[in-house]
Amino acid sequence: MAYDPENIFAKILRGEIPCDKIYEDDTALAFRDINPQAPVHLLVIPKGSYESLDDFSDNASDAEIAGFFRAVGTVAREAGAVEAGYRFLANNGPDAHQEVPHFHVHVFAGRDLGGMIKRAP
Repeated sequence: MAYDPENIFAKILRGEIPCDKIYEDDTALAFRDINPQAPVHLLVIPKGSYESLDDFSDNASDAEIAGFFRAVGTVAREAGAVEAGYRFLANNGPDAHQEVPHFHVHVFAGRDLGGMIKRAP
């Protein structure tokens, strides 16, 4: 999957598509998911053009990586999710059903999120 500068997150970063922004700094933008799967469902995206976690971890600067993951923690704290717990998830590639070719993390909270995935037989 190659980075597509016309993907929805790139358009949000350029201000072409609005979002319900909850956090922004030099390295990341966070906003509410338009189709929430939990009472708290937030998206955190790096401001750079990275298609996946693999691309991000291989090509982003140390400052971008640290800033991004600090933003994830800040967003979770500001959402009041730390005490009860939260999950953050990144889908990478077709088998994981990554829908937008821009690296992003989902932050889920606000209810019991259940187990992760079914154990292999």
